[in-house]
Amino acid sequence: MARIAVIGAGSWGTTFAKVLVDAGNEVMLWSRREELTEEINNTHRNGDYIPGINLPTELVASSDIKAVLAGASQVYIAVPSQSLRANLEDWGKLIEPKAIVVSLMKGVEQGSGLRMSEVIIDVLGIDQDQVCVVSGPNLSLEIASEQPAACVAACTSKENAKLVAAASTNSYFTTFTNKDVIGTEFGGILKNLIAVAIGIVNGVGYGQNTKASIMTRGLAEISRFAVAFGAKKKTMVGLAGLGDLIATSESPLSRNHKAGEMLGKGYSKREVLKRLSQTAEGLSSVAPVLRLASAKGVAMPIVEQVHLVIEGKMSPKDIGPGLTRGNDSPEAE
Repeated sequence: MARIAVIGAGSWGTTFAKVLVDAGNEVMLWSRREELTEEINNTHRNGDYIPGINLPTELVASSDIKAVLAGASQVYIAVPSQSLRANLEDWGKLIEPKAIVVSLMKGVEQGSGLRMSEVIIDVLGIDQDQVCVVSGPNLSLEIASEQPAACVAACTSKENAKLVAAASTNSYFTTFTNKDVIGTEFGGILKNLIAVAIGIVNGVGYGQNTKASIMTRGLAEISRFAVAFGAKKKTMVGLAGLGDLIATSESPLSRNHKAGEMLGKGYSKREVLKRLSQTAEGLSSVAPVLRLASAKGVAMPIVEQVHLVIEGKMSPKDIGPGLTRGNDSPEAE
């Protein structure tokens, strides 16, 4: 049994805390809001984020970050990507010096273009072997309902990846390991952008042929990007790449798909952000990803057109035909 801290009581943080408890660990979950802390502890529910799910009675929530982090050998972080740096600067010094820090986040920091694992290393000043990334086809409500699923724990330290995998594997959830942190992390980030594209064309009313074409071309596009930054190509056709892309692109439970669908129906970016109850990381990752792509000379026509739609510079109905043309499909490679 490991003493584990989970930071962030949104849908994914709460779900992963449940996964960890069900794997036999002692888990404390940090919630910023006292009322949510009380709901989790008193009713064993988190109705705002994973409605209808009974949480383990052993799961303890707290709004006292110092108490949550004290003695934790593994710290899982599930806060919005754009708030990670400020959060770590606030309480990062409370993390145990030898603790494994695990990112459950899928975003790129605006301005710096850093992945979340890089932000963690930058702020905490710890070795990369101490930081792990967890990613895969993981829709929170399905996993919280104990539907069978899997993910990947990636770390430059094989031993630390195994420790995270052991702590997060139970009867309904399996965690595999690899050492490709870049590919695993970019897979989780980039699939959100393609999910937004598919949501847009779904909102417009295009059918399965269009969506399948975009998904296939999108996989080729994000794979080229990830490989240009040092990822292994095989990672992009595994759980953290293709697996996550399929789940996020097609499910109504996906916030990124939902955001794209609203854009496709004519809602502005401001309206979409107002209507979403949680963060859709794809919307905030588009601009920094395009800057990174430009620096490496990687063409990303799908993501570029998504950006134009988000910023109101392209009609959603025009995105479908544009996304199914060109020579950058896997067949052309």
